[in-house]
Formats: sequence, C-alpha cells, structure tokens
Amino acid sequence: MPGIEETTMRFTQRTRGFVKAIAVVLSLAVPLVIAIASADARPGGGGSMGSRGSRTFSAPPSTTTAPGTAQPMNRTMTQQTPGMGAPAAAANKGGFFNRPGMGMLGGLAAGFLGAGLLGMLFGGGLFSGLGGIASIIGLILQIGLIILVVRLAMLWWQRRHTPATAYASGPAAGPEPQPQANMRSGMGGFGFGSSSAPLEIVPADYEAFERLLGEIQTAWSNEDVATLERLATPEMASYFAKDLAENKARNDVNKISGVKLLQGDLAEAWREGETDYASVAMRFSLVDKTLERTTGRLVAGSEQPIEATEVWTFARRRGTDWELSAIQQTS
Repeated sequence: MPGIEETTMRFTQRTRGFVKAIAVVLSLAVPLVIAIASADARPGGGGSMGSRGSRTFSAPPSTTTAPGTAQPMNRTMTQQTPGMGAPAAAANKGGFFNRPGMGMLGGLAAGFLGAGLLGMLFGGGLFSGLGGIASIIGLILQIGLIILVVRLAMLWWQRRHTPATAYASGPAAGPEPQPQANMRSGMGGFGFGSSSAPLEIVPADYEAFERLLGEIQTAWSNEDVATLERLATPEMASYFAKDLAENKARNDVNKISGVKLLQGDLAEAWREGETDYASVAMRFSLVDKTLERTTGRLVAGSEQPIEATEVWTFARRRGTDWELSAIQQTS
C-alpha cells in the first residue's frame, strides 16, 4: 500500500540519518580518546593533581612559557572552603562550549554542530540548509575569523590583567617588586615571568626545580616509589604509586628518557606560614613510550622526542628541600 511504503521509506531515511550521526560522533571521539591515552603516560600527563596551599583552586598566572590557562585540579586532597578559588571554580562549569572565553563562539559552534547532526538524523546532510558548497566555505571562513578575534581578545585581556592577578592573593601587602633580570643564560632554560612574586626565588631554587624535573621522571620510569616519596609531597607520591600500580595491573610499563628543559619561568611564589610555594611553567622534551611489561612490545608513544608544557608547583618548609607539590596541564 502507498501509505505503508511511504512510512517505511521515511523510517528508513531517519534510521540512516541516525546511523550517520553516530558515525560522525564516533569519528570525532575515537581520535580524541586515542590522543588522550597516548598523552596520559608520563607522570601527571593528561591531568592536573596535587595541592597549591590556599591557591589550589585558583589558576596560576599565565607566563611566556605557558600563555594559556592552567587546568583545574582533577585530584587533590585540599578541601575547598567558601571563597577559596570560587571564581575560578565557577568559571570552569558548563562543559566544552561554555568554557571561559568561548561566549558567542561557543554558542555558534554548538548551534552549528547540533544543526548538522539533527539534519543528518532527519534525512538531510550534515550541512543541509546551508546553501551548497559556497555557503559551507563562507561559514568556515566566518568561524575562522571569529576564532581569531576571540583569541586576540583573550590574549589582550590576559596580558592586561596578569600583573593584578599575580598579587591578588599574596600573603602580605607591600610595595610592588620590580621585574627581575632574565637569568636564562645561567639557568639551563629558566627565565622569569612577566611579573615578580612576593617570595624571592634565587638561581639555586631554579636549579633545584630543573633537577627535580629530571629526577622525578627518572624515578617514575624506574617505578622507584621510594625515590618519588623523597622528591614529592606525600600526596603526590600517593598519586604516583597508584598510577604505577594501575600500569602493572594492565601489564604495562611507562619508560621516560631524554628529559630536557627547553624553557621555564616563574608564574608565582608565595609563603603560607612555615611553607614556601613556587609555581613554575616548564616546557620540556622527552621520549615517552609505554611497553607491554612481559614482551616489551610498544603499546603507546614512540622513540621520537615530544614536547610538553606543564605548571609544576614546588613546596618546602623552612630548612628543608623543595618537593613537588602539584602538576597542572596547560591549555
């Protein structure tokens, strides 16, 4: 009967559209999952963890090495109290298309993606209703222009407000310190950020930070929990031990080699009671590969060096050495 055939045809078209929509979603999601899996191998890779004292829930200021925003902590033992990093925590709610700085761009992107998927679901193409190839090209150019304008506006805003945020939660008021001279030539890649911090960080401290970067990566690669407990705070050492145990359960071993600091600068440094803190942005290269423990077969990574940019926070009590207190990924 004509009515039944027409209904069946519409149902078939909708089913095909639904399958196409699922295929598009999977094609976008699978590469992302693979990329995340390969980036999670090194210590702290792919996530942010640890504590930064009273600033745990506040992002460290941007620097030349890490001009973007440090990601909030995924794992921390610090309990958030009212008013402690509240603006930063609230700003990160709302999902991918509602992140800080997305605004109109997020709404447009979400609308275009939703319209495309719905068009496929109900029988149209991914770009149905956009008016052909010329409209698609025009749309891409408009989106690119919007992204460029938004990024330039965000960079301008960060540069304008970074000096203020660096001292917003400092432990003591006083005259604003003058920017310190760049010590890159004598620090193997370390320089100073665009703004000074209340706590003075001297060349010996930067040498300690660079040394800890290499020693912690080596201890992780050797699965040397005892050394990690000596070089990091008990909180960070517990995270490392848990992640190494999970690698063993999967019959994997992560090997890190060739760690070299390429660039680093101070984001902020401060004192809380008897404890000093220093958050340092570091860009470094390393060979990061994951092997099957029993056979040595390569599971992820390669022999080719890769680069990573992270913000490491170090802590020390009076009269003791610096310890790793937190690792944050950068956007």
